[in-house]
Amino acid sequence: MTHTEVAEPHTAGLLDEITVAAASGRAIPDAATGETIGHAPVHTVDDLNAAIDAARAAQPAWAALSHAERSRILHRAADEIEAHAEELAQIIAREQGKPLNGPGARFEAGGCAAWVRQAADTVLEPEVLFEAEGTRSELHYAPLGVVGAIGPWNWPALIAIWQIAPSLRMGNTVVTKPSEYTPLSVLAVAALLNRHLPPGVLTVVSGGRDVGEALAAHPGLDKIMFTGSTATGRRIVESSAHNLARLTLELGGNDAGIVLPGTDVPAIAQNLFWGIFINTGQTCAALKRLYVHDSLYDDVVQALAELAETTPMGPGTDEGSALGPLSTRQQFDVVSRLVEEARAAGARVVTGGKPAPELGAHFYRPTVVADITDGVGLVDEEQFGPVIPVIRYSDLEDAVARANASAQGLGASVWSADVDEALAVAARLEAGTVWINQHGTLNPQVPFGGVKGSGYGMEFGREGLKAVSAPKVITR
Repeated sequence: MTHTEVAEPHTAGLLDEITVAAASGRAIPDAATGETIGHAPVHTVDDLNAAIDAARAAQPAWAALSHAERSRILHRAADEIEAHAEELAQIIAREQGKPLNGPGARFEAGGCAAWVRQAADTVLEPEVLFEAEGTRSELHYAPLGVVGAIGPWNWPALIAIWQIAPSLRMGNTVVTKPSEYTPLSVLAVAALLNRHLPPGVLTVVSGGRDVGEALAAHPGLDKIMFTGSTATGRRIVESSAHNLARLTLELGGNDAGIVLPGTDVPAIAQNLFWGIFINTGQTCAALKRLYVHDSLYDDVVQALAELAETTPMGPGTDEGSALGPLSTRQQFDVVSRLVEEARAAGARVVTGGKPAPELGAHFYRPTVVADITDGVGLVDEEQFGPVIPVIRYSDLEDAVARANASAQGLGASVWSADVDEALAVAARLEAGTVWINQHGTLNPQVPFGGVKGSGYGMEFGREGLKAVSAPKVITR
């Protein structure tokens, strides 16, 4: 499962730009080796206040530019990201741990440019609401002002862009706070953007929890965008209440998949595997629990186990790796605990189920768990790691009910050779997105968001632009 060919890091230029001296910064480790990559600045609440003041001062001039001019600037910024995509990918691979290849760090770096371009090119024209002789009402979209963005550690640069690009496109300025675990990736992509943006339009505040809490409650913000846990999302709702900042919350997901009888297992196996194990399972919209009909149960378990055993795992900078480490010790401990609890409850660990210490401290082998059911933590909680519980069902009504029993509803999927049957099941699943014979695939033109405990508000496409705008009706 290991490879030894390691890519030479090409990050010195960009790292030199974003890092600070050891005496004044915080050491950021390589997720696979623990070696220090560089030192991130340690910003304070005072720095946050100054950034928001600068963003508020810069916002009127930025908003005064035409949509076409802001789009031209964003296209130049996307060109900059593409020109330095390898440097950015190397930073992501080392800091976050995802492999360079496949749906990994190079994919993330390329996605940053793609999402900036899509935000720049998306048209949001005024909508005619009512028209009659002598009167006309139109719905326009104006900038909100200053957007505060708080990002996660699992797709740090890409999710930061999901928040930043549409906000800038609509004439807002942005102050963004990255995860303490992955600040370098966000500092890097922001540095590339800022080579083309006016001063104050985009600022990264690289601080601790106190800075995040102050941002969520700051009276100088008009919008808060957050991607992370449901528990933190609830605290942000409470903190933002006093100034009624608009919110977009993309929170956790315990995504369910349902495999219907008659499905061609070999035909879906690869899509199914990567819907589960993309980014070593550390994706909000990854498949977290899989319900499989009796008639296919053994075949699906075997297919997933074979792929888990043959998919190479190793450091992110290893060109042969397809799966990387868990990004943090905390997440490693969560995954280990949930697997051990499942084992103690009588579940069968088909493959994996243990760390891979020979690869590094935070590596956990891709794991398939069978003969498990609801009520066990591995099924009921979001594991956020390279583990899939496979649950047997015989009655479709029961499977749908169990899939919907979660307090979360980010994504779900239905797997079937009969698309019409799959669509009928998809319509009954309580999730913001339901995929057919795929899971977790995203498109910058297609809105994305959750229901229930997975948050509210939409990102991407026209709906994403509307979410960072103030609707204004003009009647004449």
